[in-house]
Amino acid sequence: MAIELFSIGTELVLGQIQDTNAHWIAQQILQLGGELRRVTMLRDDSDDMTEALDSAIHRQTSLILTTGGLGPTPDDMTVTVVASLIGTKPVVSEVTLAEFRKRRGMSENDPLNDALMKMATVPETAEVLQNPAGWAPCISVQHKQSTILMMPGPPREMKAIFETHIQPLIIERYRAEISTARVFVSMFEAEVSPLMQKVMQRHPEVYLKAYVSLRSTENNTMPIDLVSTSSDKVESEKKLQLATNYFKELVLEAGKSFSYEDQS
Repeated sequence: MAIELFSIGTELVLGQIQDTNAHWIAQQILQLGGELRRVTMLRDDSDDMTEALDSAIHRQTSLILTTGGLGPTPDDMTVTVVASLIGTKPVVSEVTLAEFRKRRGMSENDPLNDALMKMATVPETAEVLQNPAGWAPCISVQHKQSTILMMPGPPREMKAIFETHIQPLIIERYRAEISTARVFVSMFEAEVSPLMQKVMQRHPEVYLKAYVSLRSTENNTMPIDLVSTSSDKVESEKKLQLATNYFKELVLEAGKSFSYEDQS
């Protein structure tokens, strides 16, 4: 039931634009109870995109999300790549054209420019989910065991589409209860990492993450988050408490300090 995210755009890979979309989407998926397995940035290159998406399908990834590559310029090729990958052809979505004309106050006979025509083009077997904040729609296709959902790259449009169309799908498919806690330890990363591994081995449903960059020089402590996932809220809280107690025990045995966020 894993989710994978592909951020498409040469400007992202070159570092010209920061991929804030991926950060935001990852946060949303965690809060919704989904399992994000990997995040990948890709150039606007059809071979690279095909290889990466095909690999995700072969990993039997349940939900494949993409951002970018749905615009009107020649380097926007997500639709063409996905259509070829799943063995179909790109076609113009008449429903989307009608939506464009409606939003522009045009009659059904009024011609649309090439940019809008391209943004209305989707794989032939796609389900088209209209964009509430822009023009290029969200495009959904099924292939083998995977659902591929393509979103435009502009953050405002991506967020609107995610909240309107993708969030309900994740809740339906992956709904889990998430419990979190932040603790502080007077240890360096190299010291605490083996202890974190012990906790995750004993409690595999709980994930631990140390934030080295947030280490306090004032009291020499480092924050560590514990995240527990379960289908039941009570069970999620119980697992979190057990993991936290065990982690505290290990830290104190090492002769270091351990405190909770509201006590720091």
